[in-house]
Amino acid sequence: MAQTLINFRIDEQIKKQMDEICSELGMTMSTAFNIFAKKMIREKRIPFEVSIDPFYSENNMKAISESIKQLLDGKVVVKTMKELKELENE
Repeated sequence: MAQTLINFRIDEQIKKQMDEICSELGMTMSTAFNIFAKKMIREKRIPFEVSIDPFYSENNMKAISESIKQLLDGKVVVKTMKELKELENE
């Protein structure tokens, strides 16, 4: 079968971690991507669940923004762990 080259960008740390895991499994990243592509073709779908991280939900992002606003407005007391332990011992 004729081979072709595909170029794409990936985060450097993700590439390093994937390369290490592939090596542990006794394969190259090229082999891993070929396995993925063949499974995708066979199943006619992405062969794993793809979902949105609930951390980034609209409600959570609003709550985070509100917390930041309260912090910047001085409405939140900020203590280090050391300060909290000192308070605990009083």
